[in-house]
Amino acid sequence: MYLTGKQMGLMAKIMQAFAESHQEHEIREIVGDLVMQLLQAQYYASFVWQPDSVSFGQSVQINMDPDNVQHYETYFQFNDPITPLMKRYEVAVRATDVLKHEVLRKTEFFNDFLDKDGLYWGVNLYAWYQGHNLGDMRIWRDRRRENFSEDDLRMLDMIQPAFTSALARARNHSTLHKPTPSLIAKLSPREQEAAQLVAQGLSDKEIARRLNISTTTVRTHLEHAFRKTGATNRAGLAHKILN
Repeated sequence: MYLTGKQMGLMAKIMQAFAESHQEHEIREIVGDLVMQLLQAQYYASFVWQPDSVSFGQSVQINMDPDNVQHYETYFQFNDPITPLMKRYEVAVRATDVLKHEVLRKTEFFNDFLDKDGLYWGVNLYAWYQGHNLGDMRIWRDRRRENFSEDDLRMLDMIQPAFTSALARARNHSTLHKPTPSLIAKLSPREQEAAQLVAQGLSDKEIARRLNISTTTVRTHLEHAFRKTGATNRAGLAHKILN
């Protein structure tokens, strides 16, 4: 497989985004835009499988009608002839790999959901981690373009491990670093933000840049957080809100 200079640049940006500290939905959104460019696609959606409700939720979409995506969550995912089959794969898979396109075009799913936004050729990538689906990428082209190629699949397979690792890391961080509600409730929203950034190891200047406030204001917020939580230093504040 040969990558052009533009494709190599986009791959580098994608890997950089995976390496950065983002929340789960941010990862799926930021990388989604880059992957669309990489594959010269026009549409993107991403969901997370919810085992309790046996359904997809937490949607992210680019260039798709939000109402149409909402209709997918409430109705069409339960009448979807391709996604349950595609979800079984741990590698990139095209819609045409699980159902002939001429058959798909005759379905309600195609005519009342996909075609409404112009989705014609599709490829999905799933992030599986320890038996759990952490999220997916659903990339689509319109009918004016060709179906995704084997090289397109290989490029997605190249980013799949980093995609999975980034989502797993974000989920673990969210779970392990969820502040104690009783202590956090004592802090104002700005004090909470400053305290959480302290827990991430940021300096006063870095916090000021992140929150777009002065370092003097940062120190005031932290002084209030120390007093309200009983912490005497930054390490103690981090410990109190993370445990």
